[in-house]
Amino acid sequence: MARVRNSLGPIAGYHGCDRIVAEQVLANKAHLKPSDNSYDWLGSGIYFWVDSPERGLAWAKDSKKFKKPYVIGAFIIPGLCLNLTDYGVRDEIKFAHSFLFNYCEVGGVSLPQNDKREKGVFLKRELDCAVIETLHNSRAEFDLPPYDTVYGVFEEGGSLFDGSGFREKTHVQIAVRNTECILGYFRVPGYD
Repeated sequence: MARVRNSLGPIAGYHGCDRIVAEQVLANKAHLKPSDNSYDWLGSGIYFWVDSPERGLAWAKDSKKFKKPYVIGAFIIPGLCLNLTDYGVRDEIKFAHSFLFNYCEVGGVSLPQNDKREKGVFLKRELDCAVIETLHNSRAEFDLPPYDTVYGVFEEGGSLFDGSGFREKTHVQIAVRNTECILGYFRVPGYD
């Protein structure tokens, strides 16, 4: 089934960064830069935590790479979204994995692997990233419209309480590939 453009409603996303970067973006003097690490679980894009400024700020603080950890908000229209919470996308993802697997096998190269397992969860997702990027590339090969965003749930951390299926750091993220989906940025009240 073809994906529907704008099947998800508008999203408030939150991006953890250094305060200097946030101030430049808010002043319309700079743009947030897409992440394109080989382990980015949703593939390349500008990453936002959905509906959670707390998680965005916590990530910025935990990363220890920012002098002044900060969180900036954005209004996002997902556009044509690869929504990983939609049961209907599984065949496209399986196809991309199969294609990548065969490509690696024929080329004699190792299939990327997910790595850095903590509390049962892979934190560095090189295999997942490669599959998502293969999916994007295959859409281009078949003249299908590109996905503007990728949206998914990431279960992370230890159990919230004894016997729980809930995890401490579970979150929803969206990776924006098409910056036209970002309608604008805003300062997050209470996070100055």
